[in-house]
Parts: sequence; structure tokens; C-alpha cells
Amino acid sequence: MTLSGAHRALVPALIGEVRRNEPMARHTTYRVGGPAALHVTCDTVSDLSSAVHILNAEEIPWVVLGKGSNILVADQGYEGAVIVLGREFKEQETSDDLIRAGAATILAGVVNDAFTHGFSGYEFLVGIPGTVGGALAMNAGAREGWIGDVVESVTLYVPGEGLVAVRGEDIEWGYRDSGLSARGIIVESTLRALTGDKDAIRATMEESFRRRKETQPVGQPCAGSVFVNPDGVSAGRLIESAGLKGTRVGGAVVSARHANFIVNEGGAKASDVFDLIRFVQDRVNDLNGIELRTEIKFLGSFE
Repeated sequence: MTLSGAHRALVPALIGEVRRNEPMARHTTYRVGGPAALHVTCDTVSDLSSAVHILNAEEIPWVVLGKGSNILVADQGYEGAVIVLGREFKEQETSDDLIRAGAATILAGVVNDAFTHGFSGYEFLVGIPGTVGGALAMNAGAREGWIGDVVESVTLYVPGEGLVAVRGEDIEWGYRDSGLSARGIIVESTLRALTGDKDAIRATMEESFRRRKETQPVGQPCAGSVFVNPDGVSAGRLIESAGLKGTRVGGAVVSARHANFIVNEGGAKASDVFDLIRFVQDRVNDLNGIELRTEIKFLGSFE
């Protein structure tokens, strides 16, 4: 594994920027995390193809990251490459019956565009951070609906094959998962545009955002819901009933507003968040015999 060799090969091969030892605290919503050995911006499909080819040839582990809204990066960083989709993957077009959005498009932009055109089916996505690619990977949504409900198709980049289109009906949409990340790199999607009553859409969006602001720590550094809800029960309620709201490790705190959120109240380290996650899991398991599974992903070593 030669990071310097990969860096030397990547710089002239890509339009996008390649950085060494990039602090990941700049690129995650937790605002924590050590450096990625390589931080690679791919502005085009050609960039993406070249980057993956070079990294694989040099045996450098890599991961694709959006806005870092569902990930915890270790304090020691990541001894691999973080690939970020750039310019070409931020393009968005809207027609009478479809919204085409690149994987790096900000999800809020798609939601606002849908409202502007009077399209329904996107109201439940109001206030959810991150990119379209991230939303598709985890089938983002709320109890009212999921992004998988409006997907017409998704285009993946599959190393060794190229671009592959997958119909929405052929995707295994599940709770907080779609299986897409295991099939390739999400690069684009087409979403159905269902015409609705604009006043009703506005009212639903405003109510959804109001409820989110009242029940979640909006505006505080966090990574959204930490744990997946077990079957038939709310992870937040399990944590709250265990008396864990306000529990602190360093700068990381179980939110007093919603117990399934752990927030960085200032000066937190990734290890603080990680240790608090493990503490919550142990306490809930001890009291209820339920093992909480994390929704957020971990990057780097937390040994």
C-alpha cells in the first residue's frame, strides 16, 4: 500500500482536487475526526473511474462520502482515501414528470425544487440533511414516507463495469437501507414528479419542519439518529426510559430533546461520541435485553 504513489498518480489524472492528510472534522456534521490520508474530489465520471482504478491498483482502501451527516470518523483519522463527488454530480434538472438529481445534490435543494414545481411526495424529507446519494443509500425518510417511494431509477458506477442503471422497483428498499452501496457508487437518480396541491404541500412541509424542530436538536453538531429502531419499539424511548437523557462523556451528550441523538456540545472528540454510544448500548441491553444497532457509520479505528 503506497499512499504517496497513489497521490502522485491521482493528481495529474483528475480534474478534481487531491489532498493529503485532510482533517475530516471539516467534512462531518459532528465536527470531529482526524485526517483522511487522501481526500479525493471527483468532478466527473471519468475522474471517478480513474480514482477507483488507481486506488485499487495501489491497494488503498477507499470510501465515498457525501456531506458527512451520518458518519463518525475516528480521532486518529482514516488510513485510506475519502472520495467526494464534485461538480458533475451536483447537477439537477426538473421536467414535467421527473426530477433528475446527481448524487452530490443537496437533498434540501431537491425538496425545495419539488415544492416550487408543485410536486408532492417529498414533504417528509424536509429538514433531513445530506445529499441525494446518501439519502438513497439509507432510504432516508420518516414515518410518513421514504425516498424509495419516489425513485424511478438510480445510476451506479460499478468498478470494472462502468455505469449501470437500476430501476426503482428492482431496489430492495428497507428500513434505513437500500442495498445500493453494496452494488456500486451512486452517481445519479431520477425521481418521480407527482403533481399535488401547492397549498397542501406547503402546509405539510411546514408541519413536518415544525415537528422536527420541536423534537430534534436541529442546529447542533450531530449525525442524526444514532440507533436504528428495534422492531416495534422506538430507540429514543428505550434510551429515555433508561434515564440517559443528558448523559455526558466529554463533550458528547445524549440530547435532552431527543434521546436517539448524541450531540457535540463543544470540544467533543470522536472517542467521546463512541464511548457514549457503547455506554447507551450497554445500559439499554442490561435493562431491556435489547441490543441497539447503530444507524451511523464508523470510519477509522475505534479500538
